[in-house]
Amino acid sequence: MGTSFVRHPAVAGQFYPKDPNRLVAAVQSYLQVEAQPAPAFGCVVPHAGYVYSGHVAGAVYAHLAVPERCIVLCPNHTGVGTPLSIMTTGIWETPAGDVEIDASLANDLLKIFPVLSEDSEAHRGEHAIEVQLPFLLQRQKDLKFVPIAIGTRRYDLLEGLGIAMASVLESMGDRVMMIASSDMNHYESDPVTRVKDHKAIEKILALDPAGLYEVVTQENVSMCGYGPTIAMLTAAKRMGATSAELVKYATSGDVSGDRRMVVGYAGIVVR
Repeated sequence: MGTSFVRHPAVAGQFYPKDPNRLVAAVQSYLQVEAQPAPAFGCVVPHAGYVYSGHVAGAVYAHLAVPERCIVLCPNHTGVGTPLSIMTTGIWETPAGDVEIDASLANDLLKIFPVLSEDSEAHRGEHAIEVQLPFLLQRQKDLKFVPIAIGTRRYDLLEGLGIAMASVLESMGDRVMMIASSDMNHYESDPVTRVKDHKAIEKILALDPAGLYEVVTQENVSMCGYGPTIAMLTAAKRMGATSAELVKYATSGDVSGDRRMVVGYAGIVVR
C-alpha cells in the first residue's frame, strides 16, 4: 500500500464542519471544560454528529493529556472489510490537518495478533474514528495513530485484541492512549435508554469487560462500540488501570428535545 495511501474525509460537512476555521472553533468550544488534563490508559468517547455529542467528546478530551501516539478503536458501521481491520500505513486527511498512521506501532500489533488484517476498505466510509481526529489534533498537534475497526462480536477475539495491545504497549518506552469510539443505546425512548446505558456504564466503571459483554448481550443494549470498549478495558486492566470516571453522560434528546427516540452518549476516562 505504501505511505502514499491517503484516506479522505467521509463525513466532513455532515458530522462536523467542513470549513477548517469553523471546525477548529467548534472543537475548541467543546473543549471549554473545567478540567485538569492528565494521562490515561484509555477512554470511551462518542462519535455522533458534533451537534449531538460534541459536548460529551469535548468533556472527555479536556480531561486528557493526549500523548503523541494513540490507538483509536471503533465499530464497523458499514459492514465493509474484514472483522478486525487495521491500517498500518498512510495519512488521514481532516479539515483540521492531516494525521499520519503510526506504522511501527501498527505493524507490532499486526505481528503479535495476526487475527488483525491490513484493510483500508473498512475505514474508507467509516465515521467513528474520523470524528475523533479533530479533537485529538487540538490536544496533540504531533499526533500519530493506529486505526482499528471492529466488526466481530466474538468475546475471545475482543479480549485477544486487548491482551495483544497491552503486550505491545507495555514493551514500549512511549506512552500510548487507547480511544474506544462508541455511542451507547440507540433509538429507544430517553428513559429506557438511560436505564440501559447506566447498566453498561456501571460495568465499564468497574473495569469489567466480561460484565459489559454480558449486559450488552443480555439486556439488548445497542451500544455500537462495545467491542472497542472491551478491547480497551482488557488492555488497560492488564497495564494496571485501577479506576474509571464517567466524565459526562447525555442523550440526543438533550439537544433535539425529542425524547421518544434517542441515542445515548457516555464519556469515560480510564486511569
